[in-house]
Amino acid sequence: MKAATLKSLAGLALIALGAAALIWPEFSYTKGTHDAKLGPLEFTLKEKDTVRIPVWAAIASLAVGTVLLWRRKG
Repeated sequence: MKAATLKSLAGLALIALGAAALIWPEFSYTKGTHDAKLGPLEFTLKEKDTVRIPVWAAIASLAVGTVLLWRRKG
């Protein structure tokens, strides 16, 4: 692949991620932290975490993606 094609793909990816971060500024996920067995009983502790994406990071991603996409060298 040519370097220009990789720059364009990286630019599009950054623009898409930046737009997604502006639309959904936070997301949650669940992770299993502890499992325990006590005879026939099984216990699982699940923890829910929330990740917040700062607005400045989303805007920076959009800006860098735009620069990568529009900047052309001959």
